[in-house]
Order: sequence, then C-alpha cells, then structure tokens
Amino acid sequence: MTTFIKFCGITNESDALVAVGLGVDAIGVIFAPSKRQVSVATAGDIVRRLPHDVRTVGVFRDEAPLRVVEIANQVGLSCVQLHGHESINDVRFVAERVPSVIKALPATSPWIASFSEFGADLLLVDGPSPGSGELFDWRLAEGVEDADRLIVSGGLTPENVHGAIEQLRPFGVDVASGIEMTPGVKDPRKMKAFVDAVRRADEVAAGRRDIEGGDGPFDWSRS
Repeated sequence: MTTFIKFCGITNESDALVAVGLGVDAIGVIFAPSKRQVSVATAGDIVRRLPHDVRTVGVFRDEAPLRVVEIANQVGLSCVQLHGHESINDVRFVAERVPSVIKALPATSPWIASFSEFGADLLLVDGPSPGSGELFDWRLAEGVEDADRLIVSGGLTPENVHGAIEQLRPFGVDVASGIEMTPGVKDPRKMKAFVDAVRRADEVAAGRRDIEGGDGPFDWSRS
C-alpha cells in the first residue's frame, strides 16, 4: 500500500521517461493555458513512449466536455483531470466516456463536502488558485468524505510532502513546480528526492496502519 505519485506538467519525453524510471504512477500533461501547456501532438508522442501500466492524465480547465473526450481518445489518455469550474453535468458527461476522471477543486471550495455528486473517480485538492503551485493549509482537506480518493496538490516539494501524507493520509500526491528547474523542465534530482520522500512517509504510514487497521486505498480497477 503505497502513495500514488503523479508528476504533472510533463512537457517532453525525456522527463516522462525519467519519471517512469523512478517508479512514478502517473504522468500529467497539461492542455489548459499554462507555462507547461503542450499540444495534442506532443502529448501523443509522450504517451506512446510510456509503459501501459503508467497512468497518463490530461489536464483540462473549462474546456468543452466533448472536446475533452475527443482529445483523450486521440492521445490515448487513461485519465482526464478537470481543473476548472466544470459543472456536475459536464463532469458526469466526461466520466461516462473516458476510462477515469479526477476532479480538481480548490481547498476552499464548498463542493469538497459533496464531491461524490460529480461522479468522478478521484478528488484532487489544490491551493486557492489551482495550478499556481501555492501551498495551502492542509487542515482544509481534513474533512474530505473519502480520503482514500483524495490526491493532494499545491506547493508540494521533496521537503514538505511527508507532512502532507502524515496529516491527510491521502490516496495520492501531485507535484509540478516542486520538482522543476524552470517551468516545464523537470530536475531529475528533485524528482528522485520527491519519490524517496514519499516512500519514506509510506514506511511510517505502513507501521501506523498495522496498528490501526483500515480499508485500504482506492482501487483503479474499480473505475
């Protein structure tokens, strides 16, 4: 039982392959306006180079639902992340047509308490300005109805990710700027340091689960 790790904002094959070599579970490519935005063609080239057991996540913000589905199918994404103000109906529309969906919400969103209405597989909680890389008060995510479906994002680094895992016990963690040299260019040393920090936190959490018990993490195979 290990924490799911997603490296987001991947812009090139080299960084993607380094991430895979480190044992990362998912690679995120951003289609929304961003310093890390990639074209559909570039995303397709990256996805084709990755092993099938690595989740490929396309990040969209307030994109037309049908367009999200079209891009996901064209690129061969195994998951889409909706990172904007998508309505419940829009999220459900996409969820019925792609393998899995992550719905991102800012930590201050009142919708966190009723996340299940979106019909998404996982909830990603980000800072007040999603995608900004800003750290948020993790206490705001303590009330998530199902922590086994929670991915924590926003300002995570190799130095602080242990604290997020210890406090929230999430299904997964998501990082972009915290492992970069410049926007869109990853730093292999920071990438490795991040993975190592997560796995050390997992060792601590494993000992705690042995004592406390629990139902276990979210199972992707159910989606």
